[in-house]
Amino acid sequence: MPEFEERETQQELDRQIMGRCLELAKKALGKTAPNPLVGCVIAQNGQIVGEGFHPGAGHPHAEVFALKKAGDKARGATAYVNLEPCNHYGQTPPCTEALIAAGVAKVVIGMIDPNPLVAGTGIAKLREVGIQVVVGVLEAECRQFNEAFIHRMVVRRPFGILKYAMTLDGKIATTVGHSAWVTSQPARSEVHKLRAVCDAVIIGGNTVRRDNPLLTSRSSQADNPLRVVMSRSLDLPAQTNLWDVSEAKTLVFTEINCNRGFQKYLGKKGVEVVEISPLTPAKVMVNLYDRQLLSVLWECGGTLAARAIADGAVQKIWAFIAPKIIGGQIAPSPIGDLGLVDMRQAIELEDVKMGAIGYDYLLEGYLKPFSQ
Repeated sequence: MPEFEERETQQELDRQIMGRCLELAKKALGKTAPNPLVGCVIAQNGQIVGEGFHPGAGHPHAEVFALKKAGDKARGATAYVNLEPCNHYGQTPPCTEALIAAGVAKVVIGMIDPNPLVAGTGIAKLREVGIQVVVGVLEAECRQFNEAFIHRMVVRRPFGILKYAMTLDGKIATTVGHSAWVTSQPARSEVHKLRAVCDAVIIGGNTVRRDNPLLTSRSSQADNPLRVVMSRSLDLPAQTNLWDVSEAKTLVFTEINCNRGFQKYLGKKGVEVVEISPLTPAKVMVNLYDRQLLSVLWECGGTLAARAIADGAVQKIWAFIAPKIIGGQIAPSPIGDLGLVDMRQAIELEDVKMGAIGYDYLLEGYLKPFSQ
């Protein structure tokens, strides 16, 4: 076989097996915070002899599971992993040491780890002992897959996703506030899936009063995110789904010294209350970062959504668009006043994708940095 063809064949094999690493890592979606999603495959002559994924913080890393399954077949084999193996002691020993001890001959890596404790040192350690290292296989896919982890490492904040459902004319409810349902069941099922892979979902007090939401994934309790309410006044109903914490935890943020009587009531219900002044999306995201969260889903109304965007708490948009027209000059829209008066000030989305979800459409995109 000519050298060029052989090289092309090897590159295609590397891409295929790296794709398998991502498939494995996906099994732990929503469960690894603050750690990344990582899958690992051990291959001998193109044949998989071991594979594994990182199930969550405190558990062994993907490489450890894959090497254990491969056993003696790991010697002289190629290890594939979508994120650079760690080279430091944390809750678990360095994966570089495990790979070296197993005697792998080559390591194929999707992307360099943005964690300052790693950031190329894992690659350097492997090369130092004579292991061949290839970096950048399916790099774009690997980076997107761990976008929340990358953002958390670089910005030191959770990754924010703003989700909303609107009619074709940009309304999220009627003029009297009725909003059930803007989209069809398939679109709502996608939202439940999104909740399952996020660590928290945030709403404001108006959404609590108007919708009495559950904010669960509608699957298992293990897939339910932390439910977060932001309310400056704590003028909230005493009886609502969110105060039942038997299925999912609820965290309420409010201003300092606000409605202490209602705070005590929530405490008796098992709801945690945190006082922050002034209460802003930016400060809430700092608190959630300290709680080791990776990704946060904003499912709030337009006023809070606008503030979250202005505070830099939103990086990605999930907009469900229903082929309906509701009309009404005062019917609410998904995003409130951002103080923009010129169309040239409009916030643009990057890397936009759009597809059909049942009768509706889903538009995904990333916000460019916002400045007023």
